[in-house]
Amino acid sequence: KLSAKNLKLVRPSLPNYIVTREEYEKYAEELWRLMIKEKFDVRVHKTYPLKDAAQAQTDLESRKTMGKLLMTP
Repeated sequence: KLSAKNLKLVRPSLPNYIVTREEYEKYAEELWRLMIKEKFDVRVHKTYPLKDAAQAQTDLESRKTMGKLLMTP
């Protein structure tokens, strides 16, 4: 049993789940297959020109966005 002071929340890390190159290739292939079949619902909030990168950062920090922000050259 963990004590209250011994708890921590961590982000999952890929090396903790995929050990071999074969596993990596298997899951990467599956991911690409799903992407090609458009099985992901990706929300793009806004596309910023690269010159507006500072505004994109400000919008992120102020939590004005929902979804992905894209930068274009």
